[in-house]
This record gives sequence, C-alpha cells and structure tokens, in this order.
Amino acid sequence: MRWLAKLIYFKILGWKVTGNTNISKNTVKKAVIIAVPHTSWHDFYLAILLRSVLNIKANFVGKKELFIFPFGYFFKALGGAPINRASKENKVAAIAKLFEEKDEFRIALSPEGTRKKVKEWRTGFYFIAQKANVPIIMFTLDFENKQNRISEPFYPTEDMEADFKVMRQFFDGVKGKVSKYS
Repeated sequence: MRWLAKLIYFKILGWKVTGNTNISKNTVKKAVIIAVPHTSWHDFYLAILLRSVLNIKANFVGKKELFIFPFGYFFKALGGAPINRASKENKVAAIAKLFEEKDEFRIALSPEGTRKKVKEWRTGFYFIAQKANVPIIMFTLDFENKQNRISEPFYPTEDMEADFKVMRQFFDGVKGKVSKYS
C-alpha cells in the first residue's frame, strides 16, 4: 500500500515533503504530532497519505460524532479513537497514559481544535507532551506550495509562552486549503 500512497501523494496530487523526512528512521517512537493549519477535510487524507509515505505509525482522536456507523469502522481502522469533548474526564491525562502503555505511540492532533479560524491554539497537545515526556513534531499543511514540512522533535520546556512562539514561527506563512482560515 505504501507504493500506492506515494503514487497518489507525489505523482497524482503533486505534493512534496521536506524537513525531518527521516522521522520513521529516527529513534522517536513516541511523540505528539501537530498539523497546522487545519482548514479543510482535505487535511485528513493528506495526513493519512503522508503517514504511509513516511512509513510511520500515528493515531488520532476525533469528535465522537465522526465515529458513528458506518464511518466509525473506517476511522478506527485508520488508527482513530473517538473522544467525547463534552465530558468532564481529564483528556490530557487519559491520552498521556496511552504513552505509558505502548512501546510505540504517536498521536496526531490539530492545535486549532477545529477547521475554523482561531486566534489561539488549544493547549491540550502541549500538556499531553509534557505529561508524557515526549516531543512535539510539527508538520505543515501548506496547500499554496503543496508541501508538508516536518520539524525536528521539539521538547516542551516549562515556558509555554516561549515554546508557543517557537512553534508558531515554524508555521509562519503557511497557507491552508481554505485560505481565509489560515
């Protein structure tokens, strides 16, 4: 299936990947992966293709409404897990615990938390990485240049404001599919 993903990603869609393209070969077996900007449903299949192209395992969470029949089977087969955003459970602690239970675990999240334009990122991904003591790997969804740029692993410090500044700089100038939300 990897050859098919490469054919679609590179030849048919005309995308390229730059930056830390050795992500599958390095020793980062656990990470929080963030994708920005998340402006369209097209981001999902691009991320699934990129995951295959790079030959890495990565899971994701989505609102529970996405996991109803018949789509639930499809999303779960792709590594998805439903999350009840309205519940009072500590989602950060629950996801961080998954890192303890697995030898290899990467979770892909969107810091925006939605496809609409937001002024501030949600902070859950950051606290998950801190609590699980794993790096954050950033990748762009740059539709203007048809490229995914991947960062080196970034370990959060105790200075969230400075860390967010570094992460936001990585995404400067990137245009999503729906440019009014980028």
